[in-house]
Amino acid sequence: MQVLIVEDDAALGLFLEKGLKLEGHEVERVGDGEAALEYLRVRQPDLMVLDLSLPKKDGIEVLEEMRGQVTGMAVLVLTGRSMVEDRVRCLNLGADDCLLKPFSFHELTARCRALLRRKDRYADPMLRQGDVELNRMERRVKRAGQSVELTTKEFHLLEYLMQRAGRCVGRGELLREVWQMSPDAGTNVVDVYVNYVRKKLGAATSEQGDGHSVIETVRGEGYRVSLTAGKKAVASVSFLTPAAVAGV
Repeated sequence: MQVLIVEDDAALGLFLEKGLKLEGHEVERVGDGEAALEYLRVRQPDLMVLDLSLPKKDGIEVLEEMRGQVTGMAVLVLTGRSMVEDRVRCLNLGADDCLLKPFSFHELTARCRALLRRKDRYADPMLRQGDVELNRMERRVKRAGQSVELTTKEFHLLEYLMQRAGRCVGRGELLREVWQMSPDAGTNVVDVYVNYVRKKLGAATSEQGDGHSVIETVRGEGYRVSLTAGKKAVASVSFLTPAAVAGV
């Protein structure tokens, strides 16, 4: 899972980062509240481990500002504040759990695993944006009642963009997360595959519009699934198995 650590104590932050990486997670770390909010504007991890006593903006302010804007992310608050009222306030602002300092690393990792299990258990397998529906379990997309075949990579690209609908996703992020390549790799594979997906969605809705109404280009930045993606239409996009698309 992708984990963001927000901790201004460099030694503790590094300790948490190394420990969670050993647990098999992808971990990034920032040291203040403003940096955390800036990170969340462009990426959404599965879990945020958030200290309350932070410079620039404290953890409470981070929770207040991200409330209603970031969904589907689990939040574990770390705090040395012993007042019950502080922990209650965090939970009311959207935190999923609170852990008092000093703490056992084993307890922290156990709580992280519990939060991620809970997140997976209640995750909706359906992604919906406008008239576009993507079933992550059955590997199908519905749009305009017509069937379009997507390859494995095309499906994962559309899935990743729909999970972040309304937000611009950079080419570097797509290279890293969808293709597991360096964000700095000198390749136009992202643009090529976005064009493939657009054409296939567009072919299913030729009378209603085209795939460009679903995936927008943000000039100089990347791509975004429109929050009003094709509201007039519904098709069925089937997923090809790896055997069926061998060599694609």
